[in-house]
Amino acid sequence: MSDETATTMRLTQAPTILRSSVWRRFRKNRPAVIALVVLVVLFVGGMGYWSLNSGGIHIPFDPIKPNPPSQLIAPCWEHPLGTDDLGRDVLSRVLLGAHVSLLIGFLAVGISICIGTVIGSISGYFGGWVDTIIMRFVDMMMCIPTFFLILTVAALLRPSIWHVATIIGLTGWMGTSRLVRAEFLTLREMDYVQAARATGTGHLRIVFRHILPNALPPVLVSAVLGVAGAILSEASLSYLGFGVQPPDPSWGNIIAGGKQYILDAWWLIVFPGVAIFITTLAFYITGEGLRIALDPKETKQI
Repeated sequence: MSDETATTMRLTQAPTILRSSVWRRFRKNRPAVIALVVLVVLFVGGMGYWSLNSGGIHIPFDPIKPNPPSQLIAPCWEHPLGTDDLGRDVLSRVLLGAHVSLLIGFLAVGISICIGTVIGSISGYFGGWVDTIIMRFVDMMMCIPTFFLILTVAALLRPSIWHVATIIGLTGWMGTSRLVRAEFLTLREMDYVQAARATGTGHLRIVFRHILPNALPPVLVSAVLGVAGAILSEASLSYLGFGVQPPDPSWGNIIAGGKQYILDAWWLIVFPGVAIFITTLAFYITGEGLRIALDPKETKQI
C-alpha cells in the first residue's frame, strides 16, 4: 500500500471518529447537553417567530407597532413580560430580538473564522519569513482595542444587521488565526504530511486534504465560543445606538429603550438582560463541553 493511499484511508476515517466517539463523549457531559438543547430551542424559536412575523402572523402581539393604551404594563397574564413605553409587548420583542442576535452572531463568527483560518493556514504551513510577517501583523491588530475599533467603524457606516455582523467579523479573526497557525505548525511535521510531500502532492492538496481537516476541531470550539462574544458585542453596540436601530428589536436596544424607566418598569431591563445571559452562558458551556469531548484525556476526568 502506497503512502498516499494510507494517508487517504487515515483521513477518510476521521469524520467517522468525530461522528461517533466525540458525540458519545459529549453526551456524557450533562451541562453541555442541556446548554445545547437551550441553544436549539432559542434558534428554532427565534427563527420560527421571525418567519411568522414576516408573514404577518403576530404571536402574541405585533413587536413593532406601538399600542399607546398599553404603555408600561407590568408582567401579567396577557403580557407575561410586560410592555414598553410605546405599549409594545416585551415578550414579542425579545423573541424577535433572538433572531437578530443569533443571526449577527453566526454571520460574524462565519466571517472571522474564514479570515482567521486562511491567514493562520498560510502562516503555519509556510513558516519562515511568511510566518513572521503575518504574525507581526496579527500582533499589531491584537494591540488595537477591538471594541473601540468596532465603535469607530460602526459610527462611519449606516447601522444595519449586515454592517454590524461584518464589522464584528472583520475585527475578531486574530485569535482564530493564531489557533490555526499553531495547529498547522504541529500537523505539517506529521509523517503522513511528509509522505504526501514525498509523493509530489501539491501545496493546496496537502493543506485542504491532509492538514486542514485535522486542524478544524479546535476551530469549531473557537467558533462556538465566538458566537457568544459576537452576541455580547452586538448587544453593546445596539445599547449605545450603533447597532440595530429601532423600531427593529434587539436585546441591546430593548435595554437601551428601558433604561430611563428602570425604577418604574424593571422588566424592560431584566428580561432582555436575562435572555443575553442565558444565551451567552449556553454557548460558553456548549463550547467547553465540545472542547472536552474533542480531548479524550479530559473526558476521562468527567
